[in-house]
Amino acid sequence: MTTELWLLVAAILLGFVHIFVQAHSMNMQRGYRWNAGPRDEVLPPPTGVAGRLNRALRNFLETFPLFAAAVLIAGTANIHNGLTLWGAWLYLLGRIVYLPLYAFGVRYVRSLAWNVAAVGIFLILAGIVREVT
Repeated sequence: MTTELWLLVAAILLGFVHIFVQAHSMNMQRGYRWNAGPRDEVLPPPTGVAGRLNRALRNFLETFPLFAAAVLIAGTANIHNGLTLWGAWLYLLGRIVYLPLYAFGVRYVRSLAWNVAAVGIFLILAGIVREVT
């Protein structure tokens, strides 16, 4: 299995971290009774850390499918080069750094971490295109 595929596994685990910390923060704000219930009532969006972790999870869910698709295309096409490797590392490291930065409300640096992850996806795609052309 390539390093890129192992980094995809790590990104899946990071996705679970996002889900767990978001759920825990939501439970801290709304209570376990709300969590165990049907959640039919309309409530305002979560605030503070719970709101930021909720938005961080949504953001992860927006970029992860693009990363996964790029890594799987590279793996299926048996493409493994410096661009795909660097891209996968940049995506994962950018996303790891992004979560606490968003949770603590750190501006600008959080956006930089997001951009690092996005560049990682583009590098994987560039590595695929380079091998195909």
